[in-house]
Amino acid sequence: MTELLRLFALMRPYWGWIVLGILLSWITTLANLALLAISGWFISAMALAGIAQASMNYFTPAALIRGAAITRTAGRYAERVVTHDATFKILSQLRVWLYEKIEPLAPAGLEHYHRGDVFNRIRADIEVLNQVYLRLLVPSIVAILTLIVLALVWCWFDWRLALVQLSLLITIAVGLSALSYYATFKVGKAAVQTRAELTSHLVDDLQAWDELAIYGALEQRFERFQVLNQTLIEQQRHVSRWNTLVQAALMSLGYLAMVVVLIQVIPLVHQGQVPPAYLALFTLLALGSMEIIQPLPLAVQSLGESVTAAKRIFSLADSPLPIQEPAQPQVMPQQFELRVQAVSYSYPNSQQPALRPLSFILRQGSSIALLGRSGVGKSTLVQLLTRLRPISTGHIYVNQTPIEQFESEALRSGIAVAMQTVQLFDQTIAANLRLAKPDATDVELEAACRCVQLHDFIQAQPQGYDTWVGETGVRLSGGQARRLTLARALLKPASLVILDEPMEGLDSVTAEQVMAQLLTGIKAKGQSLILITHQPYGLKNIDEIMVVRSDAPS
Repeated sequence: MTELLRLFALMRPYWGWIVLGILLSWITTLANLALLAISGWFISAMALAGIAQASMNYFTPAALIRGAAITRTAGRYAERVVTHDATFKILSQLRVWLYEKIEPLAPAGLEHYHRGDVFNRIRADIEVLNQVYLRLLVPSIVAILTLIVLALVWCWFDWRLALVQLSLLITIAVGLSALSYYATFKVGKAAVQTRAELTSHLVDDLQAWDELAIYGALEQRFERFQVLNQTLIEQQRHVSRWNTLVQAALMSLGYLAMVVVLIQVIPLVHQGQVPPAYLALFTLLALGSMEIIQPLPLAVQSLGESVTAAKRIFSLADSPLPIQEPAQPQVMPQQFELRVQAVSYSYPNSQQPALRPLSFILRQGSSIALLGRSGVGKSTLVQLLTRLRPISTGHIYVNQTPIEQFESEALRSGIAVAMQTVQLFDQTIAANLRLAKPDATDVELEAACRCVQLHDFIQAQPQGYDTWVGETGVRLSGGQARRLTLARALLKPASLVILDEPMEGLDSVTAEQVMAQLLTGIKAKGQSLILITHQPYGLKNIDEIMVVRSDAPS
């Protein structure tokens, strides 16, 4: 259960909200018990007074009943608002915390995790943890506090009544909770794993839908999906079945508590130690006290899922960092010469290197093109230059300083990269561009887009630069999305620009024109350029061309 303790520590910024939610829930529970007990006493007392033809002050109990009813209603509303608001804040905090933990891991530290599994941990597993506060922490503390109050009330009349009732409630709570734990804990753990596998399976199938359709494998994958889905349904059905049994047992045991109270109180009434009207009060109080322990077995049922989800989240967050930051980082220079010396890279557990030893020197303001077919490690080199992966062998120097002596963020601040994979957010064109330079003016945005021949298209849109591009740029064509990422790279105030397959998806005429304007704009700002491509566009204006092969560069 150390995972839950660690989770409670992460909730520390919202302990004020958490305590307020528990307090409101406790007040509401007490108001509900008071309403039930006082109402029973009041009705009985009025009936007895009528039989005896005696007068009675009914203003005070009527006011107490109305006050308890108002408190219960207002308290329940306030408790729902506070506890749910606290839950949303906690979940938001956990997601931000987890993202900050895994962001330095990408991509090398996350390669042994499935993409769908990482997504499931960020979304579904953290979603499961809302049960820790709402279904575990709040009911448990409220039950303890309320039982203390009930024990004091019963002791006021007879300590034996308090002892028996308290023992009965604790026995029922512990017994049903233990039964729920042993019946559902393992199934809850398995349900989290099944849900994660189902999500990963679905992500794989959606990403490879066209390929699966071409090779006729959709039916086979759908059958696997159905098996996983049915397994998850059976696991959830098992938990729901035990939930129903526990609720039925609680109702039955509630009547048992009433019978026990009657057996204890009737002799006290007969002996004159307790007024007759209090018989209804204690009977209804015993029945209402079952509401206190009712959520506890349900909380235990969610324990398996919560603990497993927490373990999955913390195991991801505790993954070792692939890149170690320097203890005393060097200051990143504004202008620099880049020297790559016999650099290679091999993926873990791979016998073949992804990048064979490569060497070149790129002086400030110059350009180099790295040509080669797919799979020779050109894109891997980009990740090495930006410290997204550790170098297997060789060295990379900024001026005369190894890049390991710079903080990763400082190093990346001096490099603008347009990767082969287009990365656009579901935002406006202007917002996507300003990721590279948040304070960029409209004139700067327009200049960058003119350079990649995208400005005319944007101006033709009804909302211009405020046009939304959709998730991953789905509202743009492939060529338009790529040119938008190129404009973003141009916009960043960096000394080095790296373009990875910049002309992918463009026709030959557009590619030549865009490439020529890109080179002109980069040279005009005195920036260095590394062009990674397998296409011949724009190479005539490149200072140096290097062909990268799987055996050796030339």
